[in-house]
Amino acid sequence: MKIVLSTHNVTLTQAIQDHVHNRIGKLENYDRFCTNARVTLERDHARIPERQFSCAVQFSMPGPDLFAEDTESDLYSAIDLATKKIEQQIRKRHSKFKARNHTEASRGKRERQEAVP
Repeated sequence: MKIVLSTHNVTLTQAIQDHVHNRIGKLENYDRFCTNARVTLERDHARIPERQFSCAVQFSMPGPDLFAEDTESDLYSAIDLATKKIEQQIRKRHSKFKARNHTEASRGKRERQEAVP
């Protein structure tokens, strides 16, 4: 998976970069069809200190893309919460896919049982 990391008014240190790569790398285990992830880190000086740092994550994959954003007072917690939101979206998408396959299979099984005299 390709990870594109961009910043706005934030100095990108190796520690921040490693933290983002670790978090996004863990999400790759949930969905192997993700082609790339775009992470945007931003610091807004005009906001109140509780909402100063924001992290936006966009996952590109077949079908609709996934997007999550979070603003916090700490950059690391914003990254953690944004990746947690993306993880929830991936899990929801996966469970919907599994449920659809199970309902189609049970429908086919029911039709075969009704066809047998």
